[in-house]
Amino acid sequence: MTRRPISLTVNGRAETVLAEPRTHLADLLRGELLLTGTHIGCEHGVCGACTVEVDGAPARSCILHAGACEGAGIRTIEGFDADPVMAALREAFSAEHALQCGYCTPGMLVTARDIVLRLPEADEARVREELAGNLCRCTGYRGIVHAILRVLAERRAT
Repeated sequence: MTRRPISLTVNGRAETVLAEPRTHLADLLRGELLLTGTHIGCEHGVCGACTVEVDGAPARSCILHAGACEGAGIRTIEGFDADPVMAALREAFSAEHALQCGYCTPGMLVTARDIVLRLPEADEARVREELAGNLCRCTGYRGIVHAILRVLAERRAT
């Protein structure tokens, strides 16, 4: 297949990249744009390590073809540096010991941010349900869940 220009907005910046349309978004982000915060785990959309935001919603970049993202707004973990919700989550992840090896963390944080913004009244059971698509082999999820609940509680209090 031939490479063709694919135009998208990544972390607020317009990008046009020559790639085969069937190239996975994760490979395009990592290999062409050098945004290595997006991790590739299972390459089947099961583990969630590759989760990025596509047009405002979490998506598995390892199974999403770059050609299908023509004109889309993509936000990787690197694109959340100035985001106040992400800052609160990073602080809570640290305080609640939700980090170990860190491989799942970028995808976990993108999913956690979505939970906080979309489900402000979520309880522990709902947070766990929402995290079901993100696998972590190190933490046992307790710290991750507590970190998200902490941010939810802080936001409710303000």
